[in-house]
Amino acid sequence: MASLKDMRVRIASTKATQKITKAMQMVAASKLRRAQTAAEAARPYADKMSAVISNIASAAAGSPGAPALLAGTGRDQVHLLLVCTGERGLSGAFNSSIVRLARERAQALMAQGKEVKFFCVGRKGYEQLRRLFDKQIVEHLDLRSVRQLGFVNAEDIAKKVLARFDNGEFDVCTLFYSRFRSVIAQIPTAQQVIPLVVEEGAAAGTTSYEYEPEEDEILTRLLPRNLAVQIFRALLENNASFYGAQMSAMDNATRNAGEMIRKQTLVYNRTRQAQITKELIEIISGAEAV
Repeated sequence: MASLKDMRVRIASTKATQKITKAMQMVAASKLRRAQTAAEAARPYADKMSAVISNIASAAAGSPGAPALLAGTGRDQVHLLLVCTGERGLSGAFNSSIVRLARERAQALMAQGKEVKFFCVGRKGYEQLRRLFDKQIVEHLDLRSVRQLGFVNAEDIAKKVLARFDNGEFDVCTLFYSRFRSVIAQIPTAQQVIPLVVEEGAAAGTTSYEYEPEEDEILTRLLPRNLAVQIFRALLENNASFYGAQMSAMDNATRNAGEMIRKQTLVYNRTRQAQITKELIEIISGAEAV
């Protein structure tokens, strides 16, 4: 059995840990408000961009001059999985849930005889994926030095992806991230971004327009920007999801530490009481013997 001194040290250590988890919870809560506002503000623009492109793409459907980002390469053999995760841990299942979704998609594709490549954005996803797919990771981008996410970060990623697409390195690109719903709910999401998936009936019930310049030329300009917009949205959603998950995880850790302190204190008091009782018995027995 541990000594009283060891028990006191253990209780003090648990209390120190509880202070740290409580502080991390408060920091995550303060950062979550700004991250959530940014993510929610990006949604309407990203959704409208997709709607506009889907409308134009529907009008240009079947055109021989349709951009490759819309029409694709004509093959479905090589898949690039663009996996966006966090740079840090202590956030519950936030990172692992995104990685799990990407891993399941990769395994399903490989079972069909497809070739799979990974583009990892974020340290945690890279660390998990390289255990199984080290040779299939073609690029890893670390954003730890970025203090505040900006559109320029998404543009940089989009340029790297487009360069690989132009070089014929893949046929299909799917973006993986976590969509923020609430502090306790983050939804792992897979979104195909190359070739762009046009929603069925996107042009139905809408007014017919004549475009100047032609639809194909408009799409050639808009599609690369749309890729950057969707990646930027994913990064912002991830950022909000990370702080939400971390806030929830640190709250649980703080509560668990409190429960552990209660149990440790109870054991300490019982042990101390038993030791005092034993000493009193020894003193009384010694006095009677005299």
